[in-house]
Amino acid sequence: MSVHPTAVVHESAYVDDGATIGAGTKVWHFCHVLGGAVIGERCSLGQNVVVMNGTRIGNNVKIQNNVSIYEGVELEDDVFCGPSMVFTNVLNPRSHVSRRNEYRRTHVRRGATIGANATIVAGTTLGEYAFIGAGAVVAKDVQDYALMIGVPARRIGWMCQCGERLPDSGRGTCAACGSTYEPDGDGIRRTGGPG
Repeated sequence: MSVHPTAVVHESAYVDDGATIGAGTKVWHFCHVLGGAVIGERCSLGQNVVVMNGTRIGNNVKIQNNVSIYEGVELEDDVFCGPSMVFTNVLNPRSHVSRRNEYRRTHVRRGATIGANATIVAGTTLGEYAFIGAGAVVAKDVQDYALMIGVPARRIGWMCQCGERLPDSGRGTCAACGSTYEPDGDGIRRTGGPG
């Protein structure tokens, strides 16, 4: 295993040989990081988080209590996973049928937020700075900056990079940070602002 000297791993956590944990990352109570998992810098894994073999987690990712990062899931930088949210990795699981060769890739792009108890169905991509509300069930790809709620999840608006709601048209200036946005095809794009 490769654990950076500035990483903190609680004594009740297990980190298997072959895992990589970056500088400043904190792995809290009762976590299990399997060999082959790669976790970036300044991440936080809350109590009872499992990170499976072959997963990749970027820098500054916050994973709250009771989340499992299954094989096939990739989290880019600055992703937030709320408490007890769920990733899946196959579409039609059966206990008596091996589906290991059918794992689907789930890609969570930079800055996305996934609320508590949300479910992300295998094979979806969440766009940059997308915001998935608590309890939503996402079964289709999500656009950048989209605000998604419900079962199944549907877009009800747009969110700024800073986490504040934007005008429903997607055009305008964020009241909190001053970032500007405009429609772009069926989505929106950031056109200016801080950072």
